[in-house]
Amino acid sequence: MKEANFGPYHIRKWFYHYEETLANETGKLADGEPVKKYVIAAAVHNPFANTYSEDLSSLINQSPELGKEFGRRINEVAGDNEIVSYGKSVLVGAFGEYEHGNAFLTNPAADPVRAAVGGGKSWVPSTGKVGAPGATIDVPLAHKDALYVRSHYDSIAVSFNDAPRNDEILIIWSFATRGRLHARLGGLEAKDVKGENGLV
Repeated sequence: MKEANFGPYHIRKWFYHYEETLANETGKLADGEPVKKYVIAAAVHNPFANTYSEDLSSLINQSPELGKEFGRRINEVAGDNEIVSYGKSVLVGAFGEYEHGNAFLTNPAADPVRAAVGGGKSWVPSTGKVGAPGATIDVPLAHKDALYVRSHYDSIAVSFNDAPRNDEILIIWSFATRGRLHARLGGLEAKDVKGENGLV
């Protein structure tokens, strides 16, 4: 087991990624503020690499503290920019199981991030897979208070040059300050969100 440096976890590296989109794919300038997207990721040692265990609770038990750290970091990076969309993913190194990564996508890990960005009502969309360093993953985004807001269905593709190593889990969170530029597919508009049940 590698030496712990964050609660029970060994975190080798933190990653940040930022995009600011000023025009859509056909060159039409933003309808308002640009889309600002942030990605924060942590390469965490997987203590279950090369093993099978029925009990993965040791990955989950301290994950709220990890969630708080993601929340602290997004607020630090975003500053005064309000976060309105979020999503999460995992990339599991080759010696691990996808299930090991899913342990970090559960509510105990996600709830502190919700709180940090203003108390998101909707569930956090997620994806994941087993992959090698440099693997690309599409991290989903959806409105944090109402999943039926079509304008905020989005994603951000990221890769990391040296993660995940075979014995690591790369935990990835994505955030955005608005929906897609020139979204025009109808449905519930963000300005009409009630934020009562996570759907509308």
